[in-house]
Amino acid sequence: MMLAFGGKGYPEGAANSSNLLTQVQVIPLDGVEGRIDHLGLDAKGRRLFVAALGNDTVEVVDLVAGKVIQHIGNLRAPQGIAFAPESNRLAVANDKDGSCRLYDGTSLQQTATIELKDDADNVRYDAVSRRFWVGYGDGGLAAIDPESGKQVADIKLDAHPESFQLETKGKRIFVNVPNAGHVAVVDRETGTVIEKFPLKEAHANFPMALDEADHRLFIGCRSPAKLLVLDTETGKTVATVDIVGDTDDLFYDAANKRIYVSGGEGRVTVISQTNAGRYSVAGQVTTAPGARTSFFVRETATLYVAVPHLGEQKAELRVFTVVSAK
Repeated sequence: MMLAFGGKGYPEGAANSSNLLTQVQVIPLDGVEGRIDHLGLDAKGRRLFVAALGNDTVEVVDLVAGKVIQHIGNLRAPQGIAFAPESNRLAVANDKDGSCRLYDGTSLQQTATIELKDDADNVRYDAVSRRFWVGYGDGGLAAIDPESGKQVADIKLDAHPESFQLETKGKRIFVNVPNAGHVAVVDRETGTVIEKFPLKEAHANFPMALDEADHRLFIGCRSPAKLLVLDTETGKTVATVDIVGDTDDLFYDAANKRIYVSGGEGRVTVISQTNAGRYSVAGQVTTAPGARTSFFVRETATLYVAVPHLGEQKAELRVFTVVSAK
């Protein structure tokens, strides 16, 4: 499915071109204070949802108009966010009260609250089983039915989970568990951890992306700042690459065989995948201090980078289009 986004919000002098990413747009996040966490997409409705953690809001961005059109308030440090198109439900995970709240995608009125007790964090939507998965607490992965608003499964982990990825052609979930120093491999049918991939080359493993076709898992680490490439069949590290510091999001662009890693040091590291075993830094694209989180829309080859308000630096989304590698 091709999505045709575009529109207003291109300030004078905003273009920041490179041979990898071209900045084409800035979308102001007026009034947003504090740290910005993860983002989610409603592809059909052409909306991007921004978890403004420090602001206790979710900012709803119209990607055609290029502006914020609504706010969801009264949240408790929102972190993870995901959208279920079949049920038209938005899930927002909150750190401070541990809740995952569901919203009607049209009215944005709350439909359910699932109490996970502590530090509800990353959220993913499983289009196969039509469930939300939410990482939370000292070591939990919860499955939530968007229709009923009920928790339907709970998987125990060794410590708090960060980013995780779901296979689309298999039944595994790969989960970053940084305080345990490994990636947990979960069977989502049995609800059990079936393997643990220990990380030896780097630690503080937060963001993650999956190249399912080539059996590769991409792990963003902060200590030291490296990308680890794991074989999903063996758990072995097949490559390491230096990346931007303080990373919190990374994405795999299968069409261009690239990986985009955003970090709080103020850059996006772009990594080229020559083949399943060879990776190298293609370049660094300047963003802004504190711009740790991002979101890649593969249908439009667009990367959205969340920039927080710091001093004279305004809160905004910086929009980059991918310069094709072909």
